[in-house]
Amino acid sequence: MSDLLAARSQMAVSLGFHIIFAVVGIGMPVLMVIAERRWQKTGDAIHLDLAKRWAKGTAILFAVGAVSGTVLSFELGLLWPQFMALAGGIVGMPFSLEGFAFFTEAIFLGIYLYGWDRISPKAHLWAGIAVAVSGAASGIFVVMANSWMNSPTGFEMVGGRPVNVDPIAAMLNPMAFQQTLHMTIAAYAATGFAVAGIHAFLLLFDRTNAFHRRALTAALVLGAPAAVLQPISGDISARSVAARQPVKLAAMESLFETTASAPLTIGGFPDLRAGETRYAIKIPYGLSLLAFHDPHAVVKGLNEFPREDWPNVPIVHTAFQLMVGLGTYLALVSLWVGWVALRRRDLTSNRWLLRAVAFGAPLGFIAIEAGWTVTEVGRQPWIITGVLRTADAVTPMPGLVVPFLLFTVLYCFLGGIVAWLLYHQIIRSPRSSEWSRVYSPPVLHRA
Repeated sequence: MSDLLAARSQMAVSLGFHIIFAVVGIGMPVLMVIAERRWQKTGDAIHLDLAKRWAKGTAILFAVGAVSGTVLSFELGLLWPQFMALAGGIVGMPFSLEGFAFFTEAIFLGIYLYGWDRISPKAHLWAGIAVAVSGAASGIFVVMANSWMNSPTGFEMVGGRPVNVDPIAAMLNPMAFQQTLHMTIAAYAATGFAVAGIHAFLLLFDRTNAFHRRALTAALVLGAPAAVLQPISGDISARSVAARQPVKLAAMESLFETTASAPLTIGGFPDLRAGETRYAIKIPYGLSLLAFHDPHAVVKGLNEFPREDWPNVPIVHTAFQLMVGLGTYLALVSLWVGWVALRRRDLTSNRWLLRAVAFGAPLGFIAIEAGWTVTEVGRQPWIITGVLRTADAVTPMPGLVVPFLLFTVLYCFLGGIVAWLLYHQIIRSPRSSEWSRVYSPPVLHRA
């Protein structure tokens, strides 16, 4: 394994591990706020129990996410010193703001965890809202920095060095809105369906369990609308890619020749030697219509660009197809959930719907991993599009295979611990029947 491949693999494993905790850090605080608000309105003690359990889960995942995020910050400097030397003064602002958001989230999470009987119910709820807002802001600032790597603005290059740096313009680059919108909605959809899927699975064996019924409903309130909105945000993001990263779009669709009225490719296997995608389903005019909202628009193919500027087409195409397929599944299940809810039917009485939701539990996270693969691999061979190549940014330090293996083992160990802790949070959940409900009024603050 070359040093470049080892550095990229270590960064990929670190990002792939950390992003799960970052996503949960965005979505879980919203769930605990929903549960607490329902407890305050109804007095149903099950919602109070849900809020406390989800808050504990949030704390566990927040702690591990803080560790993996710290590792990533070190890796940026140690593995990619030329990137930091060139870009540090440009992307420093969103990273600094992310730090403020992170500390804000930590402070209010502490207040939320230990303030149940120490502050008023209203103040406690607002502390939870602060956790949710700061968690979302933290993710938004990081994605802004990444969007700058895809669409670098806010500086001029003179003699190979950036000058006239405008950090605000860099942070608000042309792809910032699209990427942050797509990622934030994805976080809510993935977290909501992960939680809903777990409780839907458990309801298949115990349909009257009031705890799981409440949890399923609250999770779908978050996940289902987000999953329906996700294809819309994906369309906005894809049109931005078409305009600013045409080679990435060509790799996503495995389009080799520049084509007017380009078809949309579903599935298939790119054959780089033959310059075609085998066994794919082609939808006439689909790509031109989705990328430019014009069925006759011309879409640039891979052959329009030098071969050394191509990303890894099979990986990008497969990851993109996986992301779209899983996102479509979650959106369709969400529409099904909405239809049943509008008809005022009991969600838990439909076992096929419960199975569909349970099957979707991990799919949002898989789609996010696939989406980030498209974003990062699709940008290659550039670490900063059109400015700095990945091969020129990597550290000259040899022997990167060893730390790559060590960190991989560490992440597997941490992942196992988190899974064990969350498993015990779930299996020890109450088993009260829907028809033996317990009510508890909101706790007043101490005098």
